[in-house]
Amino acid sequence: MDTIHPHDLLWGLAPDQLPAEAPAWARQVLAAGQPVVVRRALCAPGRVAVGVRGATRGERFAACMPVDAIQRRIAPEHLRLRAPAELAALRALDQVTPLLDAIGLAWGPTGGVGYQLATGLAVLHGASDLDLLLRIAEPIDRARARALLAQLDSASCRIDLQLETPCGAVALREWAGDSRRVLLKCDAGARLVDNPWQPLELAA
Repeated sequence: MDTIHPHDLLWGLAPDQLPAEAPAWARQVLAAGQPVVVRRALCAPGRVAVGVRGATRGERFAACMPVDAIQRRIAPEHLRLRAPAELAALRALDQVTPLLDAIGLAWGPTGGVGYQLATGLAVLHGASDLDLLLRIAEPIDRARARALLAQLDSASCRIDLQLETPCGAVALREWAGDSRRVLLKCDAGARLVDNPWQPLELAA
């Protein structure tokens, strides 16, 4: 199995592998063969932190999945729109694909757009945002981040792009802003940092 990253979609978690307190809807999702989403959290060795996604925004359940139960994995960078679509979030994905492809780094849709493209389930609606990630191992200066954000903000819906650094993830919108410190999300939690590409930096 390749390295597993946050936002990857994994198939193979069985309903009986959920803890006893898991809601009935979560067991039904898994019984229907739907994937779980890798999340940022710590689990015991041999397990990966995942979230079960239900039919509504309020239906989210956190769990840990045995790595040896994984049958299939789709990363966000494997997902692309295959046909024209009417929903604003999918139109926005079509609009920004040439821009992000030109950067030359791995990127892809997450959230509802990624889930719908991977499963074929109609989870999006007219007001859905587009969530994206861009894997970027080397620092991007803040002026370039502002230029990229301005291009994304011209799309047909709001776009939230996460810069996935080797240390965690930071929102492009934050890195393009004026605050000296930004919120870096990692498995052990979130921290304020000056530079999201420096792993040992902690907020004072």
